Amino acid sequence: MSARRVCVLGGGAWGSVFALICRDAGNDVTVWARRAEQVDEINAGTNRAYVGDVRLDGIRATTSLEDAVSGADLVAVAVPSGSVRECAAAFAPYLRMDASVLSLVKGVEAGTLSFMTDVLVDALGCSPQRVLAVSGPNLSAEIARHQPTGTVVAGSDAERAGYVASRIHTAYFRPYVGSDIIGAEVGGVVKNIVAMAVGACTGMKLGVNTRSFIINRGLTEMARLGVALGARSETFLGLAGLGDLVATCSSELSRNFSFGYRLGQGMNVSEALEASAGTVEGATSCPHVLALAGRLGVDMPIAQATQDVLDGHVDVETAALRVFRSPRVTDGVDARAV
Repeated sequence: MSARRVCVLGGGAWGSVFALICRDAGNDVTVWARRAEQVDEINAGTNRAYVGDVRLDGIRATTSLEDAVSGADLVAVAVPSGSVRECAAAFAPYLRMDASVLSLVKGVEAGTLSFMTDVLVDALGCSPQRVLAVSGPNLSAEIARHQPTGTVVAGSDAERAGYVASRIHTAYFRPYVGSDIIGAEVGGVVKNIVAMAVGACTGMKLGVNTRSFIINRGLTEMARLGVALGARSETFLGLAGLGDLVATCSSELSRNFSFGYRLGQGMNVSEALEASAGTVEGATSCPHVLALAGRLGVDMPIAQATQDVLDGHVDVETAALRVFRSPRVTDGVDARAV
């Protein structure tokens, strides 16, 4: 049995690329996917629907959770946020007692309003110290071509986080260690919502000033929610905050940005979702983020305007005007009306 065995749960774009990172870092990697035809393709060295012509040589795939998880000392979860609890409950019986579990998922669970690391801890019945989050400017298509970037491995156990970071460190993928797991989770979720808004502005042919404004005020909303949840404000100036936000809001490779762009060009929500490849996590998470913000008394006007568009209450032009005409407040996390 390999002492460096990694299991990646999910054969989508990010799961496939994270498997590549782990392989290049010297690990024995197995990917679990639901569909037998996708497993066969990965075992043949490709996964064209998600990573194009990038080769996946040396990576094994299986449809068996028991086969994938048993014996792995590092398990990375890369399934859609709505499937995390079900997936975790299913693989829990096969998880090694000392294994670390990485969440690659950016989302908030409906009903519980829990972030994904909390969902994993609950569903697995394990110590929170064993569950970590990976978050940063990590557009999978760029990483697949070995374009350099960084990420944060955030966890409450610094020694474990450092060890996990060493296991996924390559010449093109530089992990940093963080202890603010709440901040990493909030950053990873809210940046998708802001990216939809920035994409919509871009689709409406608004300029750099407008996009910069939305990114900056979106960062403020992100930090405001995070601090209310107990995160450290400085986390949002790092890779899991500003770094991830800028990447997601700047590239057509981002599903959330592209979804918003289509809305800005005149598509309705159903058309834009249908044209999107894979899950648009921002659209899934936005109502749950707003419910969490409401519970905490946190004001998030960009997120609210975005949700009103998703709900069909307003069009993108009206939503944009609402943001720009909102009451004047002081700058920063602790906003006050003026």
